[in-house]
Amino acid sequence: MFSILKSFLMPAFSTIILFTLKFNNINTIGDFSLSDKVLTSYFQAVSPRTAGFNTIPIGDMEESSLLYMMLLMFIGGGSASTASGIKLTTFMVIILATLSYFRGIREPHLFGKSIKIEIIFRSLAIATVSSMAVFGSLFLLTITEKAPLLPLAMEVFSAFGTVGLSMGITGDLSPLGEVILCVVMFMGRIGPLTLFFLLLRPKKEAYHFSYDQIHTG
Repeated sequence: MFSILKSFLMPAFSTIILFTLKFNNINTIGDFSLSDKVLTSYFQAVSPRTAGFNTIPIGDMEESSLLYMMLLMFIGGGSASTASGIKLTTFMVIILATLSYFRGIREPHLFGKSIKIEIIFRSLAIATVSSMAVFGSLFLLTITEKAPLLPLAMEVFSAFGTVGLSMGITGDLSPLGEVILCVVMFMGRIGPLTLFFLLLRPKKEAYHFSYDQIHTG
């Protein structure tokens, strides 16, 4: 199922989203023929999760399109691919676990196969550490750089996904800003959870504490 999502459903859904958002933008695909609009939207739906090439000016895209492309760069490609990001499998495990919680299902399952709780915890840890790294880096860039928030966000998400898309401010970044993006690229490439295990080397505990009632939400 995850292979189908990676190979067909995710690109198809993203193509529809970007096609709809950019349909009337004359600076991107507004003047294209219908077939060219579909092809360009498909290319830009796949590229943020893999290569990072662009066939239309990134700076001329709508804010909604840019935000969606940031999401694609954050998710990244498949777990066995060379793409960065949290990976599509991680994203889908979190979505399935969330849906299962709202449906009152203790153990998420899909097509007769259950998902182990260890995998759910690992997925949540990857997404949490990645989110902290991305938004922490963005916060630092808003301090070190004199640029609007959206272009800076594109730089950070692109660095984390090792994609390379930009709104044209990369060459204007300060040396400190470039170092921050290099660190983000390094984390995105090797994976935040891998880096965590390499640096901290957590070990399993032979005991556990009593449970406490914690109110959330």
